[in-house]
Amino acid sequence: MPKVKTKRAAAKRFHKTGSGALKRMKAFKSHILTKKSTKRKRNLRKATIADPTNAKVMQKILPY
Repeated sequence: MPKVKTKRAAAKRFHKTGSGALKRMKAFKSHILTKKSTKRKRNLRKATIADPTNAKVMQKILPY
């Protein structure tokens, strides 16, 4: 059986943690930052865990 290719777009956006969960960065931090509060921008810096509802699909596109 051939190897499964990793989807490179997903590999650049998600990283697996030790427990197997997917870590991602938050959205809405790239532009139009003047109207966003300092607190909101600070909270957008932090990484978070991807929602488990998408986990089954993510296991297919990120096999390794």
